Amino acid sequence: MPQLGDARRLRIGMAQLNATVGDFAGNRRKILSAIKEARSLGVDLLALPELATCGYPPEDLLFKPKFIAENLRSLEKVVEASSGLAVVVGFVDAREDIYNAAAVIHDGRLAGVYHKIFLPNYGVFDENRYFRAGNQCPVYTIGGIGLGINICEDIWYEDGPATAQANAGAEVIVTISASPYHFGKVDLRERMIVSRAVDNVAIFTHTNLVGGQDELVFDGNSIAVDEKGQLLARGRQFEEDLIVADLDVESVFRARLHDPRWRKEPPPAGEPGCPTPKIVVSEAPFELKKPALPPRQVELRGSPGEVYDALVLGTGDYVHKNGFEKVLIGLSGGLDSSLVAAIAVDALGKSNVVGVAMPSRYSSPGSLSDAGLLAKNLGIKLLTIPIEKIFKAYLDTLAGAFKETEPNVAEENIQARIRGNILMALSNKFGWLVLPTGNKSEMATGYTTLYGDMAGGFAVIKDVPKTMVYELAGYRNRLSGYELIPATIMDKPPSAELKPEQKDIDTLPPYELLDPVLTAYVEEDKSVEQIIALGNDEKVVKRAARLVDASEYKRRQAPPGVKITPRAFGRDRRLPITNRFKGS
Repeated sequence: MPQLGDARRLRIGMAQLNATVGDFAGNRRKILSAIKEARSLGVDLLALPELATCGYPPEDLLFKPKFIAENLRSLEKVVEASSGLAVVVGFVDAREDIYNAAAVIHDGRLAGVYHKIFLPNYGVFDENRYFRAGNQCPVYTIGGIGLGINICEDIWYEDGPATAQANAGAEVIVTISASPYHFGKVDLRERMIVSRAVDNVAIFTHTNLVGGQDELVFDGNSIAVDEKGQLLARGRQFEEDLIVADLDVESVFRARLHDPRWRKEPPPAGEPGCPTPKIVVSEAPFELKKPALPPRQVELRGSPGEVYDALVLGTGDYVHKNGFEKVLIGLSGGLDSSLVAAIAVDALGKSNVVGVAMPSRYSSPGSLSDAGLLAKNLGIKLLTIPIEKIFKAYLDTLAGAFKETEPNVAEENIQARIRGNILMALSNKFGWLVLPTGNKSEMATGYTTLYGDMAGGFAVIKDVPKTMVYELAGYRNRLSGYELIPATIMDKPPSAELKPEQKDIDTLPPYELLDPVLTAYVEEDKSVEQIIALGNDEKVVKRAARLVDASEYKRRQAPPGVKITPRAFGRDRRLPITNRFKGS
């Protein structure tokens, strides 16, 4: 047991890396670079994210033996390069089964392996499908300091592994994580970590993944908090970062001396089913003389800025990690396509974004001029391809089949499908990825056209409600200091312009009434009766619920897009297309 007055300090590094699933060489280069930089800064222990060797989430790649083997070879090379410091890095361990694991490395040797105990199986997570759960909560002594290792979900349990480890003598809890972003998550996660630190009278560090992986975006924002819950260090949001902090471990010892829970009798060493073996890696204290750390100041962006940053990162990573360079966007002169274009430019650069205006007989002159002004403001190339001749050819071709019927949504959707066809033709010709521009309100209610405005490869704002589209567009204009997205676009009533004088409110309730209902019905699973009882208009609620229920088959065919709400369509919300249960 350390004595009061011992100068026990630990310089920790938290490397929040942007890993790519299956890119073992690329991920390894990032890990080794972080180790090299950490060593130069005198770091004693470097923590890297969950499954950093192979990327997260690997999903069914885990069923491929070669994938597991390459991940283990990467770990071997990381171990070889880790002389002079301790490293905690996430990998897939393979023994009698496979585990979501953390390697504990010390001075060039593998000193231990921790297996994740709580495997999340809700929302976007499906870890029970792949991994066996761990059953031990070891405490590692490194440099004479007791360390507990946790992996992501483990830390979310109030009486989880961290509590067992703290009771068994761990003074610092090192958590490596791949905790995906949605708005509100940053504050929720930080409050949870602070609570764990205070409850367990221990220093807690949380090293999080950063970057986009299909629908998911990981925000980084790694933190270290002391035993009083005070913030010691924070990583940047949505950027790779190496965060280095000096931890006063002696303060944990002093705090526990003054805490009756720790003085009256030794706390139990773990709970039943979670033994806490003590593993001594090194007793020699860490070198106290360290190079000075440069000052750093990191501030949280807050909403809507952090949502915008998540969309930019998710879009850029999806495009680049899947081998594309340029993207293609149908510019209607409306707000949704304008926001998608702005995000794409910020993610990829203006030279890699191409806009296409496709006016029809129902397009207003203002829409065409607005699309041109937006393209000019963004500095992107704009192609103009009128669809009138093609539309007329369709109507002539279908005249016999449509004989003695009144024009309806079929004729409207032909225009959307012509536009989708043109976009996909350009995509095939030039290798550009099409970015559809539908928002979450439209996706929820089916106010979209299969093989039309839904056509494309990555739907940037498919999880962004329409009311938030306005917030994000306003934020982007404030960021630029001028009307990057013209006021004429911001102020015009939303319209698909597929028939004369068409407005969204002809088909949908006003978005300011619709979006709260959709949030309650889709994200919170409230019943129609419950939503009405909250004071929402009965007709709006029942209509919205019917539209949501009837549109599941459309959403199943939609491209992926960035998840930014607590419950997105797709991985988060999985409903059968064929079902007769109706919430309305």
